Amino acid sequence: MKFNSLHILIFMIGLTSFAQKINRIEPPNWWVGMENTQLELMVYGKSISDYAPVIEDKKIELLTVKRTENKNYLFITLDVSKSEVGTFKIDFKKKGKRNNFSINYELKQRSIDSKQRNGFDSSDAIYLITPDRFANGEISNDIIKGLKETKIDRNHDYARHGGDIKGITDHLDYINDMGFTAIWSTPVLENDMKESSYHGYAITDLYKPDPRFGTLKEYISLAKKSKEKGLKFIMDQVVNHIGIGHWWMKDLPSKNWINYQKESLNGNLIVTNHRRTTNQDLYASKKDKDLMNDGWFVSSMPDLNQKNELLATYLIQNSIWWIETLDLSGIRQDTYPYPDKQFMNDWAGAIMAEYPNFSIVGEEWSLNPLLVGYWQKGHENKDGYESNLTSTMDFPMQRAIVEGLNEDEEWDKGLVKIYEGLANDFAYANPNDIMIFPDNHDMSRIFTQLNENVINTKMALGYLLALPRIAQVYYGTEILMNDTAKPGDHGLIRSDFPGGWKGDKVNAFTGKGLSKDQKEMQSYLKKVLNYRKNSEAIHSGETVHFAPDNGVYVLFRIIENEVVTVILNKNSKNIELDLTRFEEIGLQGKNVQNIISGKSFIWQKKLKLEAKGITILTTKM
Repeated sequence: MKFNSLHILIFMIGLTSFAQKINRIEPPNWWVGMENTQLELMVYGKSISDYAPVIEDKKIELLTVKRTENKNYLFITLDVSKSEVGTFKIDFKKKGKRNNFSINYELKQRSIDSKQRNGFDSSDAIYLITPDRFANGEISNDIIKGLKETKIDRNHDYARHGGDIKGITDHLDYINDMGFTAIWSTPVLENDMKESSYHGYAITDLYKPDPRFGTLKEYISLAKKSKEKGLKFIMDQVVNHIGIGHWWMKDLPSKNWINYQKESLNGNLIVTNHRRTTNQDLYASKKDKDLMNDGWFVSSMPDLNQKNELLATYLIQNSIWWIETLDLSGIRQDTYPYPDKQFMNDWAGAIMAEYPNFSIVGEEWSLNPLLVGYWQKGHENKDGYESNLTSTMDFPMQRAIVEGLNEDEEWDKGLVKIYEGLANDFAYANPNDIMIFPDNHDMSRIFTQLNENVINTKMALGYLLALPRIAQVYYGTEILMNDTAKPGDHGLIRSDFPGGWKGDKVNAFTGKGLSKDQKEMQSYLKKVLNYRKNSEAIHSGETVHFAPDNGVYVLFRIIENEVVTVILNKNSKNIELDLTRFEEIGLQGKNVQNIISGKSFIWQKKLKLEAKGITILTTKM
């Protein structure tokens, strides 16, 4: 017998008239051939702890049975090292034969290349999508009866707008044609919350897609079709907290399942101090450390206690379950510095042990490169901490780019901010594995940050896409979407992508109704991305940059016969650039081509630059 449902299972009952209801067993299935051969099952049902689980299958060893203060939970640890693909029976026994019952649990076949799957790297440009605001591919799931928030209102920034999984699937060709190589979607798991449930970060079921986004089958299909298009698929996960509407909150497994459980649930909410430096600070007090890691974000997001070993194992297995189920190429982990630090080491370590070539990027929203670098695998930390995390997010460089382009040129302002920002790479264990971005779902759109200056926006995008980094671009950046009316407003930052809804007057997928500037930006980004897709120099070449001089900053990416030149010019008038300064690069007398205009010329002593803008050249024709 095989189970297709993730939650409510129909169990085989013996020759008795008694039927014990088990509401959930998680994970709902597992796989043979995993590196870690131990499996913890969370079994949830009325007074299930009164039963003794028994497994008579000689290929499955029952290692431990753990009970908590809540009689409705059992935690069963199995050794499945000798197991085979198929189902095995778990008997639940209690005094009195009329009470006994059995269930079947499925072990699936792992795909042949699962262990060796490749993650994302510096060859990738990732398209970040907020599904509710991207495209509505299936209107029948807009409103689901029984969920707390059912209203669709596209005029309300914090209501649901109806975008879904199918909306992304329907536009994979657009994403691929633009030149992106990977998709990162903000969470699509169930958020059964009273309000603002569209964003996905208040998860109420860690094993179930929100039905307003679609079904598990549709989620799997999206990941599969993405891969068929050559697009890696990255899942946004959250181990720090859940939504207050999570099914656990009605019947918590133990007294310490969430942090500050008694206080916060009794109305005395204890909020995190957000002092992320306590993770690295040699002098930080225990009180500050505890408040940082254990305090709640807000009253609607209970903070999980990863020090609870049963929960820790549950969360690790949940991440691995989704990797196998969706055939993921990577994970983006939300609020990385907030959970228990040792748990994050164990979590990332367990995943990388199963998938040595996998990629995980963690969100450390700090402008201090020292804090960002601390979390990356291989960084020599004074406290000896090893994160096992392959990638971090480059908030410091993002800020440097914005400041450098917004500021007037002075000795310590303007382009020098960008130059010195990149110079901080000496502090990173692996700069190429860090993720750079112009903006994301939590910050003002880059067009807004750059004061709606189209030229500066082109400069920012062209430059960061040439850096020795993994690149990420937020949906709509290619058409100058902005939040200028209310800078920083999350609902506005996550506006609808035009053309994603039937009847939209503007359609960015086809170009219908876009302004001249929007079309030019879309075309520009498409050319840069598609060049980047096949550029070994950008993927893995040497980086050389020259200090800004007279309002011009030049960066080179070099590998064998391919040299990419990026020139940022902030002069308001046309100028001549002295190319003899860059003699060490070895371009003299070589033919180079502008990747945007397509025009070619011989690199000699001088180069005429038009007023303010970006020039991207290549020797690869």
